[in-house]
Amino acid sequence: MRTEDLLAAIATGLWRWDSVSGAVSYDAEAARLVGLPAEPVTLPEAAARACFHPADWLEIKAIVDLAVAEGTLAEARLRIVDEKGTVLRTVRTRSRPIARGGSEDGYYLLGTLQEVPDPLPGTSAAGPPVTGDWRRNREAFLLDAGRALAEAMSTAEVLRVAAGLSMPGFSPEGLAVFGVQGERISVIGHHGPRPGADHPFHDIGLGTDYPAAEVVRTGRAVYLPTPEEYRGRFPAAWSLGRPRKRRSWAFLPLIVAGRTIGAWMAGFAHPVSFSPDERSVLTTIARMLAQALSRTALQETERELADGLQRSMLPASKPDIPGLTVAARYVPTGGGLQVGGDWYDVIGLPSGRTALVIGDVQGHDVHAAGIMGQLRIAVRAYASEGHHPDAVLSRASRFLAGLSALDGPDGPDGRYGPRFATCLYMEVDPVAGTLDIARAGHPDPAVRLADGTMMIRPTAGGLPLGIDPDTDYPTTRVVLEPGETLLMCTDGLIETGGHDLETGWDRIRKVFERPATLTDDPGALPSHGLGSDDLEALADSLVQAVHGPPSHHTTGPLADRREDDIALLLIRREAEVCLVGPGSAPVRRTAVTVAQAEPERIAGTRQQLRDMLHDWADPDQVESAVLMLSELVTNVLVHTDGDALLVAEVSGRHGSRRLRLDVADSSDELPHRRRPGELASSGRGLLLLEMLADNWGVDPRGDGKCIWYELYEASPNARPDPAADGSAPRA
Repeated sequence: MRTEDLLAAIATGLWRWDSVSGAVSYDAEAARLVGLPAEPVTLPEAAARACFHPADWLEIKAIVDLAVAEGTLAEARLRIVDEKGTVLRTVRTRSRPIARGGSEDGYYLLGTLQEVPDPLPGTSAAGPPVTGDWRRNREAFLLDAGRALAEAMSTAEVLRVAAGLSMPGFSPEGLAVFGVQGERISVIGHHGPRPGADHPFHDIGLGTDYPAAEVVRTGRAVYLPTPEEYRGRFPAAWSLGRPRKRRSWAFLPLIVAGRTIGAWMAGFAHPVSFSPDERSVLTTIARMLAQALSRTALQETERELADGLQRSMLPASKPDIPGLTVAARYVPTGGGLQVGGDWYDVIGLPSGRTALVIGDVQGHDVHAAGIMGQLRIAVRAYASEGHHPDAVLSRASRFLAGLSALDGPDGPDGRYGPRFATCLYMEVDPVAGTLDIARAGHPDPAVRLADGTMMIRPTAGGLPLGIDPDTDYPTTRVVLEPGETLLMCTDGLIETGGHDLETGWDRIRKVFERPATLTDDPGALPSHGLGSDDLEALADSLVQAVHGPPSHHTTGPLADRREDDIALLLIRREAEVCLVGPGSAPVRRTAVTVAQAEPERIAGTRQQLRDMLHDWADPDQVESAVLMLSELVTNVLVHTDGDALLVAEVSGRHGSRRLRLDVADSSDELPHRRRPGELASSGRGLLLLEMLADNWGVDPRGDGKCIWYELYEASPNARPDPAADGSAPRA
């Protein structure tokens, strides 16, 4: 008797599906069961699909894919419907995929069809579904598990997520993840009761008779629904491992891009039959787990590479400068390898002084990091030769311009073009407290005075490095008084979080001034004597203000972009003992030079004075002080041939302080009072001093003169008598 006749006698039909052409062939009995005439027929996939309920067709597709991946049988129940969608019968199918000869991707699916009594004929297609609540719970579980694994940022976090999986209807009692290292596999994560690291299968060879080893060797899952099947298939592993507490096991391969990277074991304390639905859940979890482990392993490798690259480009040890305390930070904030063009350096000079450098190469990529490394070495070499700050930056600019010329207009590979870099180079004399600063398009440094006030120190500068090889970089000398702290930073600290220069500096000011702010008591002194640990804490606070939780509440007016790195250097000149006596307060002082060729710097001096007087009691007095400053400095630039040297000093206790401002020049000609007419555009400088200043005068000097004025922080009725104060009389 033929096989077809024997199967027809028991109401069982045969069918075959070609995965390449999509053709579906039925014998006579199978054609009858799907609602076609009882004769052999071959249909295209679309015509065959019309015989089945749409939901069931999608289900059989998923089950077949699972069977193909595992090399197992595909079993399912399918509802046969007519043209109106009415369910005619329910059939059960069992099929096995067979590879096509000469084709690596295609296969034949050979199977049987057999009628089952449920549901009854005439039931609507919208009747009781085959899936049920369990399948909906499974889909919700897979969505939650996929989201949790996708959000995991490290291998340890992926393993924690895997350990917390609670599958609907058949939650495992124990989980283990095996990783592959050469010809060996080892447990890299586990959950649930199991022996420790001395377990015989904790670290084994791929040739071992153990389910996880076979899964890695073959790339196919191993399901062991009963202890008897485990003992029969893997007798050596059963006798050594003695897995007596569990009743069922599933070992699945972790495959990424066709490569098996490990295995995943799920052990169950109760018997599990591993139906197609259950195998589908386990296979989906294994795929997601493999992708998550591969992604986090790559990220951890990149982070390790980035950390090593960063460490190699930064100073190897904390600098030790007598009389100065130094703190530094570098924070990568972008994507990719998390490396960019920001850097800082501390260089010992032949003169015995120390150079501090901070810079930022354009861009945030590996190419920017490479240019940064070359530029850092060049700056260190030029500084070690003993060149002054202006010469160091000039040579560095020519060096970077030469690198850009080698790259060409679009770079050697069509991706990278010429780059420029900003830089701030500072030569420090810790004994005298002088800082010789040269700046190439970089943000100015900021100084926190002894009483806690922050001021931005305007410095002369030139174009960024690499733009014009012949650019000059003038040097500005700044005096760092005892107890003062200076901040050098890249624009990532200022502008990250949607800030521009103005709002970014305002944010930094709130943090920078915090360690030495005045108390509510106007007569109380600010807290000083900060040690090196406090400077380290200040550096952490500055970074935290940008990337910590407070930054979410202090975003600026621009788009919040966080792809820029942060580099910062803090230096503090240690305060001398007994500089501040009992009952006195620290002196707030600043000095600025305005050159004849730089009248635009007058605006910067006005802003500095406002910063000095930010906590002055009377705002009108602040505006008067700024107006007199503008008048005195402008007179020097207009009526003399020299530069204006401005020194401003605030002394006394809060609420009764004195502002003294000196403007010196090299001219011997003393100012004299004029009587300008109503339409005159000049000649009112001394009149403004008489009207607005509490005290003023002119002091002749051997190399010129100094015009000064004083303001007292008090209401007009409470201001002290200048004669009683012993100050110089008006000129």
